[in-house]
Amino acid sequence: MGRYVSFVDRFKKYISIDTKSDDASTAVPSTKGQLELGALLVQELTELGISAVHEPNGYVYAEIPATVQGKKTLGLIAHLDTAPDLDGKCCNPRVFTYTGGDIVLNEKYTMSVKDFPILNTLVGEELIVTDGNTLLGSDDKAGITIIMEVAQYLVEHPEVPHGAIKIAFTPDEEIGRGADHFDVKRFGADFAYTIDGSCIGELEYENFNAATAKVTITGRNVHPGAAKNIMKNALEIAFDLHSCLPVAERPEYTDGYEGFFLLNELSGTVDTAHLNYIIRDHSKEKFEQKKSLLKSAIDFINIKYGSVAELTVKDTYYNMREKIEAHLEIIDLAKTAFEACGIEPIIQPIRGGTDGARLSYMGLPCPNIFTGGFNFHGRYECIPTSSMQKCIKVILHIIQQLSH
Repeated sequence: MGRYVSFVDRFKKYISIDTKSDDASTAVPSTKGQLELGALLVQELTELGISAVHEPNGYVYAEIPATVQGKKTLGLIAHLDTAPDLDGKCCNPRVFTYTGGDIVLNEKYTMSVKDFPILNTLVGEELIVTDGNTLLGSDDKAGITIIMEVAQYLVEHPEVPHGAIKIAFTPDEEIGRGADHFDVKRFGADFAYTIDGSCIGELEYENFNAATAKVTITGRNVHPGAAKNIMKNALEIAFDLHSCLPVAERPEYTDGYEGFFLLNELSGTVDTAHLNYIIRDHSKEKFEQKKSLLKSAIDFINIKYGSVAELTVKDTYYNMREKIEAHLEIIDLAKTAFEACGIEPIIQPIRGGTDGARLSYMGLPCPNIFTGGFNFHGRYECIPTSSMQKCIKVILHIIQQLSH
């Protein structure tokens, strides 16, 4: 296969593979594209002389052996899938030097400075954007690219001392299953970083407590001409239920440590309606209160309309801070690397989650490091190439520190 001309070429190859995960699928991984990308990564790692294994469930494990013995074993993790929100096969990315102003993606969609003021900070940067029809896939193929570039650098520079480095690429992170079959013991790292953050400088070891909630409303459909006192319109009941939840606790009105309810799917007919929510809060107490509030709203609807609503709630991950606080030396290690590379660490709560949250509860302390991208999960995704380069330097500096 040969080497990529640049890390941008590598990134473009990865994003051209559709690895969008599918919450409705029971397969592991949930989509075949993730297997395709995993196979490509194993091939590339093998060609570099790195031992790599591709599990049938989609997980990729690899190891770069130590050149210095007796040092801590570092883990680097990124996820194979992209979000289900939009087409995940990005075949027409545009790479250009940004000179300011709005960015026209296509005749229908424009990334405007008014809507995305972060563009004001990127004048003069080389950017990668979509053609407006797909995801870019930088969440988390930027993370994969960064890890693969680090691996290639270490292979091509055997004079660089380092302890053992473990690599893992996981499937289905975007649908909350990324750690379901992760073998922490087999992985064998003392600690790890997920390379799955957003803007440059992000260093995160706090995240939301998270749950999914699925509601089914069973109505009663009769001819509308004879509906009086008989019909129960499941769609109208769904609207009534949603109105019971606080408007101010929707994601578009919250930030920082504030949690939210997100209605991310609504479908149905007069006969039956389905509502899917995600529930988030950094505070475990407030997280439990939010779940209780939704249950109370369901109870109210069932009293008002007569046992029409069923609720299923499933916790998906918890705030990793509880587990990382006993290992703050790995935060200090990353901070030192950031500062050595001229990057100011931005330590803030993740308004989301990573595989690292669950892995931390599975015994592998695993904070999160930036990739440099932003506007994830939509057609307005964008990443400065310099941010990926800086993340590569940060990781190499972490490795350097661990070898001392």
